[in-house]
Amino acid sequence: LTFPLLSVTLLVSFGSSMLYGYNLAVVNSPAVYIKAFYNATWSRRYGHGLAPGPLTLLYSLTVSIFALGGLVGSLLVGVLVERYGRNGALSRSALLVLLAGSFMGFSRELESPEMVIIGRSITGLHSGICLSVVPLYLGEITPKNLRGFLGLMPSIFICLGVFFAQVLGLPELLGKDRFWPLFLSVVVVPTSLQLLLLHCFPESPRYLLIERNDVCGATTALRRFLGTPDVQDVIEEMKEEQRSLSSVEMVSVWQLLRDRSVRWQTLSVAVVNAGMQLSGIDAIWFYTNTIFENAGIPVSQIPYTTVGTGAVEIVAGLIGCFTIEKLGRRPLIITGFCAMGVCSAGITVSLLLQTTMPWMRYVSVACVVGIIAGFCMGPAGIPFLMTAELFTQSHRPAAYIVGGFLSWLCNFTVGFVFPFLQMSAGAFCYLVFCGMCLLVALYVYFVIPETKNKTFMEISHIFA
Repeated sequence: LTFPLLSVTLLVSFGSSMLYGYNLAVVNSPAVYIKAFYNATWSRRYGHGLAPGPLTLLYSLTVSIFALGGLVGSLLVGVLVERYGRNGALSRSALLVLLAGSFMGFSRELESPEMVIIGRSITGLHSGICLSVVPLYLGEITPKNLRGFLGLMPSIFICLGVFFAQVLGLPELLGKDRFWPLFLSVVVVPTSLQLLLLHCFPESPRYLLIERNDVCGATTALRRFLGTPDVQDVIEEMKEEQRSLSSVEMVSVWQLLRDRSVRWQTLSVAVVNAGMQLSGIDAIWFYTNTIFENAGIPVSQIPYTTVGTGAVEIVAGLIGCFTIEKLGRRPLIITGFCAMGVCSAGITVSLLLQTTMPWMRYVSVACVVGIIAGFCMGPAGIPFLMTAELFTQSHRPAAYIVGGFLSWLCNFTVGFVFPFLQMSAGAFCYLVFCGMCLLVALYVYFVIPETKNKTFMEISHIFA
């Protein structure tokens, strides 16, 4: 583990992945103030306020438009990484956050709810690009014995982003009515740091050699990342992959979906990426305060309870990061989905019984903590890591587009539908997430092999 390798991992995780977690949770605590702003603006424009139904719809759009932007961003990944490389795509996409921060930061001054929604969609566009490009970049520059450890580092920063949003949303900090535009636009700070420093690190050696045929550039980049002049073995392994792909161009999404030789890899990526979002974790992050309020937690205690769940996320993420190379990918992701499924069922039971047993509200909190811990230990980062590991260079960008598209589509669906599902099904809505989690765990157990300490070619041969 060299200093340049660790530095670039921390930099892209801080400047890109962390923003995804931050933007997931940032709309949670200022929800009341944003709704009040929408209502007041509507009243000034049209002479009357919004009814509860349309106001809920407008706020649900504000929450879920982030995922819609992410969906569009995931479709651009293939073009960006092929034209600009992995490092170049991350640098250019950072400009989107500066634009989005400006929209959200000045929205109240200009009395424009539309600027909040547009800003949220642009931050989603950035996250849609980076959520695929960061693990792709790290997967290609990392030695196989460190791929799990460094590959899960972005998921730690996603959890940190959620935690920072929860802490900054406390009433003592930015959780006040006058500060919510600043709260939404804080994302420009880590992005600016990434823009300043990312050019100091080289492009992915695999991209340079296999796609650009730049052996000299790939050798220089490898020596920088690995901290040793002797990189001939790694170069030979890349050349072997290049030779095996010599008659294959970079495949499109349509070609990937039609390619029978990677059918099970493609299906596996689709299942774990869609399952990650349909597990209910987005409902927990988007609407934590609402869930705790329904569970009977006193309103004054909810922000601090939410921060406590954020601390658990970080601990669980660190456990996953430091155990993945020892335990492997499959045990962590299966355990994570099973824990989330059981805890989702636990929320349903506790909400149904809390009228007769008031202490069950604490069971609800414990189940929310269990869902978050289960998610951060495995499902948070392993789907992105597996997408890099299950495919060779020619298929990898298209696989990230498929996985990213499904992930963001399910993210948008959950964010938009959950308030209405909660209104209609009540406590039973969490049983949907329970079923999804258990089905994904069964699929991983029966279909996906262990990929720990294997080269990309070896993994491809296992599926073949």
